Order: sequence, then structure tokens, then C-alpha cells
Amino acid sequence: MHLRVTLLAAGRSSSLLDVRFDDERPLDQPGWHEVRRRVPLLAHLAAAEMRYCSPSPRCRETGDLLGLAPLAQPALRDCDMGRWRGYTLQEVAAVEPHSVDQWVADPRSTAHGGESLLGFIQRIGGWLDTRPPGETGWIVAVAEPAVVRAALCYALKAPPHAYWRIEANPLSSVSLVGRAGDWSLGLEA
Repeated sequence: MHLRVTLLAAGRSSSLLDVRFDDERPLDQPGWHEVRRRVPLLAHLAAAEMRYCSPSPRCRETGDLLGLAPLAQPALRDCDMGRWRGYTLQEVAAVEPHSVDQWVADPRSTAHGGESLLGFIQRIGGWLDTRPPGETGWIVAVAEPAVVRAALCYALKAPPHAYWRIEANPLSSVSLVGRAGDWSLGLEA
């Protein structure tokens, strides 16, 4: 008996246009319209027994627009980027180039004073693994793209550097099937 967890990357916010770290902006107008346009294709997600979201405004809004009425899960929050929060990579690299290089190269690095990539992946994996033992059924979680990437690294037992090789575009989804410590990627027709 296995659990299916479908992760849906939240709709677009203006933060995706300038890629700001750990940004709390809501959906922008094009993002809002794109979610509304995709409702017919994503309406089936409302059939999940449990529906969650990252606590950010854009994740909540995406879930609400899709009719999911998701419960916010603090464990699904974006990576804590410490003092880099709200800045773009270019802005940080202009001031702290060595710290940026260290952060990208070492998954244990907390050069920004926040959460390491490895710690982030483990936190998201911990959320996956704490779904009730023996639970079957279907869970949907609307999450930040970074959360989707971290969940895939954890579930597939991929090295942390694989995180940088995963694309999670707005409104893309992926399903994981399994149970605590034993997850597989589920591809659906």
C-alpha cells in the first residue's frame, strides 16, 4: 500500500521575473490569469484526500484559485536564505562573490546565514516521511519550485548537487509514490 504525493509548483509571481531569494510576493496578474486558464486541466487535483501548500502567498493563492482550499504547512516553506532574502543572485554576487561560490559548491554551506541546501532537502524529505505510516491515498501540495526540487532530490536519493539540475516551472507537477524512506517517481498519462 502506497501513498501518492503530487507536488504542484505554484503559479508565477513577479519574483520569478527577477528571481529573488526566499521572496514572499503573491501571484502577479499574468500568474493569476495563467492559474485561472489552467483550472480545467488541474481541477482533478481537488479529488486528493489531503491538500496542502507552502505558506507563501503565491502558493496559497494558487491552491485557492484551483479550488483546493489547501492547509498551509510550515515545513513546506522555501529555503531560509538568511541575509540574502529578497535579493537577486546578481545583487548578492556583486557584494559577496566568494560566499555565492561557496554556497553553490558546498551543499552544507550557510554562507548567507540561513539554511544549507542539504538541510533544506532533509527538511522537505522529513515532511514527506512524516506522512502517517501506512497511509494510502493521494496528497496534493502546492509548493515553491525550490520545494519541488528538494523533494525530488530527497525521494530519488540524488546527490544534493542534482538540485541545480531540476527545472520546476510554474504550474508543473510531479508525483512521488511510496512511503517513508522509500519513494519513487510516478509518471502519469
